[in-house]
This record gives sequence, C-alpha cells and structure tokens, in this order.
Amino acid sequence: MSFTHPVSKPWLGGNELEYVTEAVSGGWISSQGPYVRRFEEAFADYNGVPHGVACSSGTTALTLALRALDIGPGDEVIVPEFTMIASAWAVTYTGATPVFVDCGDDLNIDVTLIEDRITPRTKAIMPVHVYGRRCAMEPILELAYEYNLRVVEDSAEAHGVRPTGDVACYSLFANKIITAGEGGICVTRDAHLAEQMEHLRAMAFTRDHSFLHKKLAYNFRMTNMQAAVALAQTEQLDTILATRRDIEKRYDEALHDVPGITLMPPRDVLWMYDVRAEGRDDLLAHLREHGIDTRVFFKPMSRQPGYHDPGWPSLNASRLSEDGFYLPTHTGLTEQDQQTITGTIREYYGVAA
Repeated sequence: MSFTHPVSKPWLGGNELEYVTEAVSGGWISSQGPYVRRFEEAFADYNGVPHGVACSSGTTALTLALRALDIGPGDEVIVPEFTMIASAWAVTYTGATPVFVDCGDDLNIDVTLIEDRITPRTKAIMPVHVYGRRCAMEPILELAYEYNLRVVEDSAEAHGVRPTGDVACYSLFANKIITAGEGGICVTRDAHLAEQMEHLRAMAFTRDHSFLHKKLAYNFRMTNMQAAVALAQTEQLDTILATRRDIEKRYDEALHDVPGITLMPPRDVLWMYDVRAEGRDDLLAHLREHGIDTRVFFKPMSRQPGYHDPGWPSLNASRLSEDGFYLPTHTGLTEQDQQTITGTIREYYGVAA
C-alpha cells in the first residue's frame, strides 16, 4: 500500500548531489575515496571527539565497537529489553551473550535494575537512546567505573546526543535523523579503539597490505558515495534537529488534549514521535485507511524467538509495546501534513480539530 503520509522519508536539502557528483566524476566510488575521511572528521568534530570510524550500517558499527573492546565468547553485555533487535544481534555476532534489563516509562533502560544483572562475565553495558531520548548516562558511567566495564552507546536513533561512553554508534539508514541511505559511524575519544575498528572493518589487512590476515575481521566499509551524502547531511545537522524540534512541538500541541492518547516524555532529539493509544490497532487501521503510515513499538528482546525466555517476569517493556506506536516523522514533514495527521486522530476519538 502506498501512503500519502509515509512514516519516514529522507530529506536531501544540502550539498548531497554536488558531493556525490564529484565522487563519481572523480572515479573515487570505493571506500578509499576522500569523502570517507571528510565525513568521519566532520561527524567526530560535531560530537566533540577526535575519532570517527565510518562503516556499512549501525549494526556493523555496534559489532565493530564490541570486537574492538575484545568482547567475545564467554562474555556478557547488558542490553535493554526495549530496543531494535540489532542491539542484541551485535552482541551475539561477537559470540558474547546479551543480558537484558527492562525499561522505564521513558522506554530507556531502567538504570536501577542494571546492577542486579551484572555478573563476573559482564564486560560492557550498551545503553540505547530510544527514539532520541538520552539515557541516564551518569549512573551508567558510575556503574561502569565501579565494575570495570566498558560502555558502548547505541545512538542509532539519536544524532545530536553527545557521546559520553567509550564508543557511540550511529546509524545512517534512510529513516534516521541524518542518512547516507545505508551506513553507520562509531565515534570515540580513544585512539587505540578507533585504530582497531578501522582495522576490523577492512578485513584486518596488515600495514603492508599483504594477504596475511591474523584475525577474523569484516568487510564493513562505507563507500565514498555514501560518505559524500553523509557529509552533506552532517553539515545540516543543527538545522535538521531544529526543524524536528518544531515537529515535536506541533504534535504535542495538537494531541495533548485527546482522550485515549498518552504523550510520551520529551525527547532530547526527535527521531520518531512516539505515543501510546487506547485501542491502538483499530486506530492504526483507521490511519491506514486515510493514507497515514505508522509503526508499532519494538517488541521486548526476551520475547524474540532467538532470545525467548518464558521464565522472565512481566516486563514494563511488554506493557508499553502493547499500545505504543509512532507517527510520521521526517524533516520534510510540513505543518499542513501534521494538521492532516493529527486531525485524523482527533476525528477518530471524536475530538474537534
């Protein structure tokens, strides 16, 4: 089904075409092109850290970060119950075990529950800034210090949230705040970690580029064409975030008095505008009939087939996922678009526009 109001679409309002044209006309379309380094430097600088390592996706960014921290079989990583499954998969890809912690009412990991899940095998905590809400990083960093753990931030949905852990990993998929179509990037203050991630993303070639590979590595490289788009997007990030703040404000103003709709806590940066609704599935069917696309909340990790734990107690993540969803959210969303979307919701609940 095609939607008049898709849940997301990329906004390419800067130098994207100019940079991609230069990349193609110059013949540098592989990962060796100059835009890769330019993007890495620009994105790291935006985040106030010295090192950026571009790669092929947000998932591979997490995998590189964990591998560079020497996390593997026999280790455990604390992961939120409420997240996109790529967070857990990245841990599994390394051979380590994800250990899940329930979320609070803001959908982020409940930091008061983390310590009880730490064991002698725990090597890292992976906070996820869900839908653009910054996790309570200060107590997480305190726990990491106390237990000698590393912190890998899953910032896939949170461009503009500044990193405070050992590594922060961002997605550049087409529906993210900024995009390269596909892609990801890790940022860190640690030069050794950056060097290791660069090494692992490019098949662990030796410095002389002989075909001797001393460790298992990956082809997780970003192309010069993707980096050209990502650089152009990074140049506009402040403008994009400001536009999205206005989108969030308009949704708040239009929906705060609708019985049956529960607004979620404010976001530090807006990736997707998430709400909860009585009779959610019927509402979503009504929105679909009017050409309005939506997405339901993530399913809890311990309810996923690959991680299913029938003995796990009732979860806040399960309760929230039953009635939560998000509305169309993208930088090109106009005020008129939002009026149509919110007007349709108000009409469904019998509230005057």
